[in-house]
Amino acid sequence: MLTPVVDDDGAPFWEYTGRGELRIQACADCGELRFPPRPCCPHCQSFASEWREMSGHGRVWSYVVPHPPLLPDYAEQAPYPVVLVELAEEPRIRLVGNLVAEAGARLDSVAMERVRIGAGVQVVFDGDGLPQWVLERA
Repeated sequence: MLTPVVDDDGAPFWEYTGRGELRIQACADCGELRFPPRPCCPHCQSFASEWREMSGHGRVWSYVVPHPPLLPDYAEQAPYPVVLVELAEEPRIRLVGNLVAEAGARLDSVAMERVRIGAGVQVVFDGDGLPQWVLERA
């Protein structure tokens, strides 16, 4: 499976996820959250930043269902849901990830008929710290 490409700006994000924490970069001057991480605040142009812990709750804003042909490791698990999640703390911050039945589960572990735009989700982390999403219980 593919692994994330980590750059200097995003390295803290991956360090936190490796510890099971979802943190988002924020401007230390104006307080605005920003994702993806970058050196300068797009709101006030400050270079001061901090990493704020998020609740890990969100809603499915959109999703896609990849079908073969895909890379071999992905093709054997297709079709599967890939979700775009808006965070509860700031809906304009959206993260892409897999919707799975539990942390580290196969990509095809959630039945497609259960995937809905607006569904509540909670972040979980696989064994490598990759953020994934599970449906919240109604």
